[in-house]
Amino acid sequence: MLTQVGHLALRSVVRTLRQPAMVIPSIAFPMILLAVNSAGLKSATRLPGFPTNSYLTFALAITFVQGALFAAMSSGTNVANDIETGFLNRLALTPLRRSALMLGQLAGIVVLGLIQATTFIVVGAIAGAGFHTGVPGALVIVAIAVLIALGFGTLGAFIALRTGSGEAVQGLFPLLFAALFLSSMAMPRDLISADWFRTIATYNPVSYILEAIRSLMITGWDGHALALGFACAGGITVIALVAASSALRTAMVRT
Repeated sequence: MLTQVGHLALRSVVRTLRQPAMVIPSIAFPMILLAVNSAGLKSATRLPGFPTNSYLTFALAITFVQGALFAAMSSGTNVANDIETGFLNRLALTPLRRSALMLGQLAGIVVLGLIQATTFIVVGAIAGAGFHTGVPGALVIVAIAVLIALGFGTLGAFIALRTGSGEAVQGLFPLLFAALFLSSMAMPRDLISADWFRTIATYNPVSYILEAIRSLMITGWDGHALALGFACAGGITVIALVAASSALRTAMVRT
């Protein structure tokens, strides 16, 4: 089992790192949006009750979720490519365990999540973002970011396994971005004036992931915010893993 996971994980990591077109945009695009948002919305910090006087610090949390959305595209595209090229068919003829295949495929996403999170933290610190909890808090942010990337990456793999199409995976991207925009991305939930928007943001798990990261950067160690953030990120990951495992079982039976 460990040998199988190791070989597939190495393949997944190498394939991810050999695709600059996957890695570079997943880092550059969130950074560009961070620069635009922090410059254009900095006046929002003057609102009564805004948690910080630095919109850069507030907006930095968004980059981790945006990076995870790109991880979903990377994972889904790679799995769809394995299906389209017949690699999955060939694996079905071997005694490979399905669990080993799933874990191995996701190793590249974990590495991509680590690269993204480290880059965002370093660039944010250089740009002047605050980290109220210091280095320990930054490590927790990395853990949340990797968990988010794993969750969305597994979701991308599920779509690929269900459809066998890279185009279907790419069609998921706008839906995930809509979920990000309908959260507390640009404004704290208690400062959102539109009732319908605030209600959607309250039921949106992405809001709690963002608030967990922001708590580490702005307010300090907030156990309640961290518990909700990890619960939402972990819940997305578990649900996506169960769905992807079921889809993989069906795909292996078909082959």
